[in-house]
Amino acid sequence: MIKVEGLTRTYGSYTAVDDISFECQPGRVTGFLGPNGAGKSTTMRVMVGLTPATRGTATINGVQYHDLPNPGRTVGVLLDASAQHGGRSGREVLTLGAMTMGLPLSRVDEMLHLVSLSSSEAKRRVKNYSLGMKQRLGIAHALLGDPQVLILDEPANGLDPAGIRWMRGLLKSYADRGGTVFLSSHLLHEVELIADEMILIGNGRIVARGDRQTLMAASGPADALVTSLDNEALSRALTAKGISVVPAGDGLRVSCEPVEVGRTAVEHHIVLTDLRSGDGGLEELFLQLTADTQREGVVA
Repeated sequence: MIKVEGLTRTYGSYTAVDDISFECQPGRVTGFLGPNGAGKSTTMRVMVGLTPATRGTATINGVQYHDLPNPGRTVGVLLDASAQHGGRSGREVLTLGAMTMGLPLSRVDEMLHLVSLSSSEAKRRVKNYSLGMKQRLGIAHALLGDPQVLILDEPANGLDPAGIRWMRGLLKSYADRGGTVFLSSHLLHEVELIADEMILIGNGRIVARGDRQTLMAASGPADALVTSLDNEALSRALTAKGISVVPAGDGLRVSCEPVEVGRTAVEHHIVLTDLRSGDGGLEELFLQLTADTQREGVVA
């Protein structure tokens, strides 16, 4: 379990993280989302003892990271896959980690197999690895000590689509076995697929939290986008129910849930050719909640 209470980190007059509090429970994947400069990496660095907090605390299983007797056996960390020693081979990186943690060297082969790094790849120097291979090695190192908690910064970075799917399954199975997973990512769709709970941060402050359903419900009534073989008839039928309808491209934007549109179409024997949610999903909510921190602004 991870518990962050009143965490603040300042650099002179600049506040990188501003009085944030949250918990990550065992058996769950928690996604940490925010634009560049929102405070995600600073928060994670404080959690694993690389940066001291100005105020507040971050504990793992009730203990601060620097007080854990053998940290790698409790928490696996991947903050920067490219920060590994480029002159060592992948096997050497894991072997040194195993020796440091007092693990049998057989664990190295187990992890190499788990992340699909071949024997020849394991012998290559890390500086010759692709970003995706470095990412796999970093995940292997994080899992090396069979920890109870994982803290991962952009774990899908550099992975191809097959690798991202593999990683998603790996982390879900880890959580299903009772592990606590805390990960940051800019791949919002991936977070939707894997996370049981999401924490959105902007300007160093938490702006929203909850599962997808809770977050989307809090964003207000849903719209639907629909196209049919008879848009005029569908519009009349929906309007008769007191539902607002406006033209949108080749179809209609309707101020109700898609299921109600489908129900109305069936009642009036209207064939639908397209029906989808018009709320923009998690990405739209994310952009709205962090609009004042986006470099590019939010396009209307």
